[in-house]
Amino acid sequence: MQKIVYKNLVFLIIFTSFFINNIQAAIVPAPPKINASSYLVIDYDSGRMLVEENIDERVEPASLTKMMTVYIVSSELAEGNIDMNDMVMISERAWRMTGSRMFIEVDKEVSVENLLKGVIIQSGNDASMALAEHVSGSEEVFASVMNQYAQDLGMTGTNFVNSTGLPDENHYTTARDMAILANALVREHPEIYKWHSIKEYTFNEIKQHNRNQMLWRDDTVDGIKTGHTDSAGYCLVASAKRDDMRLISVVMGTDGTKARTRATQSLLNFSFRFFVTHKLYSAGESVTSSNIWKADIKTFDLGIKNDLYVTIPRGKYKQLDASMEISPTIVAPVNKDDVQGSLNVLLDGEELAKRPLVALQSVTEGSFLNRIKDDIKLLFE
Repeated sequence: MQKIVYKNLVFLIIFTSFFINNIQAAIVPAPPKINASSYLVIDYDSGRMLVEENIDERVEPASLTKMMTVYIVSSELAEGNIDMNDMVMISERAWRMTGSRMFIEVDKEVSVENLLKGVIIQSGNDASMALAEHVSGSEEVFASVMNQYAQDLGMTGTNFVNSTGLPDENHYTTARDMAILANALVREHPEIYKWHSIKEYTFNEIKQHNRNQMLWRDDTVDGIKTGHTDSAGYCLVASAKRDDMRLISVVMGTDGTKARTRATQSLLNFSFRFFVTHKLYSAGESVTSSNIWKADIKTFDLGIKNDLYVTIPRGKYKQLDASMEISPTIVAPVNKDDVQGSLNVLLDGEELAKRPLVALQSVTEGSFLNRIKDDIKLLFE
């Protein structure tokens, strides 16, 4: 009798522990409150916003502006319009820039590569000006290019008037837009993005440290940029990757370098702890198949054009629900990438993602005999 009671007690303890652990895993508490004007955390792959506060409020970007300078220079390099080994003659205007500098000298030539590192690692205003002049002839023209890029990226709350982030009433952004820009930089220019993890850089025999203290504090952080002016406060855009999950955080308008670092660490730790990102389907992978009429084949494959990721609370994966709607009658010919339905992913009744289902291959019309047969069959469908 005692053995039976003991076994039942052990089973109850194990079951209760399992039940509690799974309940806890699915519960997401309120995020930490941050003493900043605005902030957010977003998943890089799925685009899901995990934490947000005043993310569309207009704020000064300070040196976060240089993320766009780097993005444009990286794009120009990718297009072959400029080269890393191009030598840039330093103008007096660039040399006279105030604030953070890499200490380039007037009328001396400096390579694009060195200037780009001076912007990324040392946050050099002088280097930013020199690159702006090299790419566009003047900083004023470069600023208009910056705004065109911002528009193309969907940064609807941003306006740039300079390449450095020095204060101007018409120079502004939002936390959301900074996250959009960071995502684009990481995604489109990964080789140059890697430079954001470099902790120090020496130019002209002057060694300077990267101002992003998160690089020393958290080895999963590999970028990206700090900013500070008296009017903007202390800002930090950071990105960290743990296992296969990358997050981007934005903190605007804190009251010190330590405050922006602590806030960033708190937001990243919370988001990694309570959320997880899953890759559900790969681009070009067959998600389902469908019948096709008037072709020489009976079925063909449908899939999605881009990888599909979802970010969900930990412990909720088994509760995901994927459903598909497929065009009821598909008749050849069909071209590759033609939309033939949709894929919808739900969690607890909430739509997480909806993607078009496209043909993964082209299907031509079948033989005359097959078309006639299917015409007859369709009469009775």
